[in-house]
Amino acid sequence: MTSQKARAEPALKSGASLEAANRRTKLIGYLFCLPAMALMFIILLVPIVVAGVLSFSDYSLGNESLNWIDWENYETIFGRRSYQKMLWATTTYVIIVVPVSIGLGLGAALLLNSLGRFSDFYKAIYFLPVMAALLAMALVWDLALHPTLGIVNQTLRTGCGTWVEGLLGFGWLPWVDGAESWYSTSCADEFPLWIGDRDYALPTICFIGIWQAFGFNMVLYLAGLTGVPRELYHAAAIDGVTSGWDRFRLVTWPMLGPTTVFVVTITAINSFKVFDTVEALTWGGPAKSTYVMMYAIFEKAVRENLVGFGSAITIVFLGFVLVITFTQRYLVEKRVHY
Repeated sequence: MTSQKARAEPALKSGASLEAANRRTKLIGYLFCLPAMALMFIILLVPIVVAGVLSFSDYSLGNESLNWIDWENYETIFGRRSYQKMLWATTTYVIIVVPVSIGLGLGAALLLNSLGRFSDFYKAIYFLPVMAALLAMALVWDLALHPTLGIVNQTLRTGCGTWVEGLLGFGWLPWVDGAESWYSTSCADEFPLWIGDRDYALPTICFIGIWQAFGFNMVLYLAGLTGVPRELYHAAAIDGVTSGWDRFRLVTWPMLGPTTVFVVTITAINSFKVFDTVEALTWGGPAKSTYVMMYAIFEKAVRENLVGFGSAITIVFLGFVLVITFTQRYLVEKRVHY
């Protein structure tokens, strides 16, 4: 018994020293993480808290004190028609840009993944909108969409009175009256002002957003396709899966679940943050049709020095982003296959 106790004591001491060493290691790890956590708190959380406090005031830069106005800023945002248009324009932009850009990105990735020759060339072309400075490209779009000098309307005018008018007017369809189609009416009268027309401005901004976003989504999906094991396609072929649609539905799409979660989240957040295109092309107009939330924050907080009201819009913006992000992550991750 004495010898067994003597042998057990060193083992107990060794276990205690190992546990103490593990505690010291964890403590050192926490100490190394502390500067990063403090920096994250200062950069991310403190501004949100400050914006939340200021949103209940009418503070402007230069004021010596805060004048508390309770929920007045939020009542203005949700009650005044101009700000209801802001919420509608932002929501519409996100609803259009996110699914269309993701669908086009996935389609382009599948197409390029099946190509052998010239695939790198097409990748560079599709990715060009992402690499280009958006403000510079917005100026190009401004020239292209000019109602009289722009290449878009000039190209559309060349088809008037020709077979193109019948084709684009869908007059060849039995249930469509070609004389009353959009293209025929525009040829008879005038083509739209695009960003200068309140009925076309927001769809035009959405088109530019899709043009810019789908190349980035394509690259992400191409990276996801490289992680799909070829053995799964061979196994599916043995089980009788022969058509391309069945291979996509049963193998490719489930394996792209994690990539899709990331793509949907990033695209939605970037869509909520649309600002450069609106600032460069429409200034929120015409008639507030492109008055999105990021532009409203800039206009109120920076141009008009209404920091309190701009902070309230910022809090609403963050709320929208959090709700949409967590909702889509919940819905998409239910079908994710890791």
